[in-house]
Amino acid sequence: MAHELDTKPAAAKLTGTAGSILEGKGRAVHSIGPGETVLAAVAKLNDARVGALLVMEGSALVGVISERDYTSAIIRYDRSLRNMPVAEIMSSPVVSVDMETPLVECMRIVTERRIRHLPVMEAGRVAGVISIGDLVRAIVQQQEETIEQLSTIVNDSYPT
Repeated sequence: MAHELDTKPAAAKLTGTAGSILEGKGRAVHSIGPGETVLAAVAKLNDARVGALLVMEGSALVGVISERDYTSAIIRYDRSLRNMPVAEIMSSPVVSVDMETPLVECMRIVTERRIRHLPVMEAGRVAGVISIGDLVRAIVQQQEETIEQLSTIVNDSYPT
């Protein structure tokens, strides 16, 4: 019997949901208000050692401000950004997913939309954020588990 070579990319075999990543990493969310200054946002990004902040108006998600938004704004504006409100440079509307969104769909979204941070919503509220790094870690972990299972099968001695 001939075996066909599986040519699907590794992400196509990714199992789990956005919620499963949050279960492992936690639901910590770093945020800022739309009226706060860009300088305050950059300071929060630096202090929290994260690449993006959710822009929240009360409990409503109104935008995302990332390092990329900041660097793009430096080129776009010919004035100091220090006192500019976050709302002027944030990305909006926000691309988000639900807790039940499959990881393969999350990977498709970040790849096609060229974004690095994906807010996860639950009952209309922010439940957490997953990053492209979280998705890559999930792929690597699942591939390592598959390799370990295959290695066990191949290396087990069979009765003769």
